[in-house]
Amino acid sequence: MIEGFVALYIFMLAAFTGYEVISKVPVILHTPLMSGSNFIHGIVLVGTMVALGQSETGLQQLVGFVAVILAAGNAVGGYVVTERMLEMFKSSKGAK
Repeated sequence: MIEGFVALYIFMLAAFTGYEVISKVPVILHTPLMSGSNFIHGIVLVGTMVALGQSETGLQQLVGFVAVILAAGNAVGGYVVTERMLEMFKSSKGAK
């Protein structure tokens, strides 16, 4: 029972901290910061797969499966945004 409260407390603390950190970043820096933090998305994906592997009930498995899908989408989206951002900085061959 207490482990559940600790997990909820850690989740609430992480959500508050994440909100405070992101809200202080200027809008112009969001894309470079996102491209620089793609490794964090991979860590989140591995963590959700570990949590899914330790699930016992059907509800836990369902929530874990949704978390894996969302984390994978987040990781892929980060790499897509990075690729599009890097394309902006490539010079065009025909332009002088």
